[in-house]
Amino acid sequence: MENPISVANFFVNKSLYGGEELTPMKVLKLVYLAHGWNLGLKESPLLTEAVQAWKYGPVVKSVYESFKKYKDAQIESLSLDVQTGTYILPKNTDVTLLLNKVWSVYKDYSGLELSTLTHEKNSPWDIVWNKEGGKSKMAAIIRNDLIASYYKKKANLN
Repeated sequence: MENPISVANFFVNKSLYGGEELTPMKVLKLVYLAHGWNLGLKESPLLTEAVQAWKYGPVVKSVYESFKKYKDAQIESLSLDVQTGTYILPKNTDVTLLLNKVWSVYKDYSGLELSTLTHEKNSPWDIVWNKEGGKSKMAAIIRNDLIASYYKKKANLN
């Protein structure tokens, strides 16, 4: 499993070197999508931190905290890992292959477009937020089994 900051930094690095837009909203959604596809395709979590259902979609809190200073502007640098004080990136080849695929599929989407994808009817966020009462709880957890099931269906593995 990966530190969510390393996954976010992977996408920031891709953005900085490739010239594609990357806002905090977009990086939040890319980290979630990578986690979802990993659960759906490999049946194992990508992230060491739970995904939470917030008003504006699925959020990994450490990623939000690391990049919120950019508001809706371009992210300009990697984030330091709070625990080590260093810049971290994924080292596992299987992880980087997955992240490269996620980047190639979603890099041209805006943060708002990715947000719309994560808010689809019967998506894990929709189920937790609208059907399981997540909107009345602070930071309701989106369970990995719910995310895995959704992405397996998207990949036609069910």
